[in-house]
Amino acid sequence: MTCIAAVREGKRIVMGGDAAGVAGYRLYNRADNKVFIKQNMIFGFTSSFRMGNLLRWQLEIPQHPLGVSVLEYINVHFIEAVRNLLKDKGFAKTKENHEEGGTFLVGYKGKLFRVEDDFQVALHRDKFLACGCGESFALATLYTLRDKKIPAKQKITQALVTAEYFSAAVRKPFVILEL
Repeated sequence: MTCIAAVREGKRIVMGGDAAGVAGYRLYNRADNKVFIKQNMIFGFTSSFRMGNLLRWQLEIPQHPLGVSVLEYINVHFIEAVRNLLKDKGFAKTKENHEEGGTFLVGYKGKLFRVEDDFQVALHRDKFLACGCGESFALATLYTLRDKKIPAKQKITQALVTAEYFSAAVRKPFVILEL
């Protein structure tokens, strides 16, 4: 399920997501958005609506200590808060001493990160990113549009439209937010 697509323009992050909830062969058009802004961060999640609900409603975003880089803050302070929340609320699983959560994008201070199932935090060089089952379609579209002088929201819309066209688990309406 899902396609989350994001574009970074300077300090601005534009992120969009679809409305599909998929369970087996069932498709639900969800009204609870996969993309949201919480304090000074923008999030877009895949994997599970439970994880998204925890991030949206229960994550206490830690203070960014003075003198700590954005990269260190996200990898140390922020991700520990996420890991602890997902463990405490029964979402994260431990198998053979390996913790597993879910995948989501987060934008903070003009940087765009991808958090993987194993809680690694990736900072990509590209100014665009995607996740979910429609990821490859969205990434191909964003790559093609990367140098075009069109607004980021339009790029995100096109990436989501392409993902919907090619993926059975991506559906309108799309929600696009900006931070």
